Amino acid sequence: MGKIIAITGTTGVGKTALVRALCKQGLFITGLEQHIERPFQQEFKTQREYALPNQIDFLLLRAEQEQFLRQSVHTGLMDGGLDVDFYGFTHLFHARGLLTTSEYSLCQRFYKFVRTYLPPPDLIIHLTARPEVIDHRLARRKRINIAEPKDVLKLAAFLEDWLATIPSNHIIRLEVSENDPGYRRLLPSLLLKIRPYIN
Repeated sequence: MGKIIAITGTTGVGKTALVRALCKQGLFITGLEQHIERPFQQEFKTQREYALPNQIDFLLLRAEQEQFLRQSVHTGLMDGGLDVDFYGFTHLFHARGLLTTSEYSLCQRFYKFVRTYLPPPDLIIHLTARPEVIDHRLARRKRINIAEPKDVLKLAAFLEDWLATIPSNHIIRLEVSENDPGYRRLLPSLLLKIRPYIN
């Protein structure tokens, strides 16, 4: 069974950039968020009734990606992933009133069912950055953002609640406010830390 490393953190923190930087080392395959390709993302941005199909679509996508990555001989990298989409974004959208309690419960049932068949990631690399840095990165994005700058602290709190349930030896925490966009300074030391998780 292939191993999975999940790069986690709030929206705009630099998850996808780190996945792409690591992939240039030629050691990994990936499962990416695919915001542009998702069928309900644009509608959800403007119409609340698309919140549930959008979340189910993302949770299903992430489960499919994990299943694919587990079948590979190479280590898989995910930007975010199933756990972030549930513990982070599903919780956030419920807190914002975009998902009803019944809709949230449906997402929860789906997540728990999937986790009975797919094990959680082998390693979590959790990224944090100062709020003003994340605000700047979000402002420069050229893709649909459902989570807004005002959501960052709440999203971070939901993710911390989830991380508190994970053994600390399965988490690498990185503060990336000062890192260059390609993570060139960070990569050598990070690769040493994750070497035991590379197939």
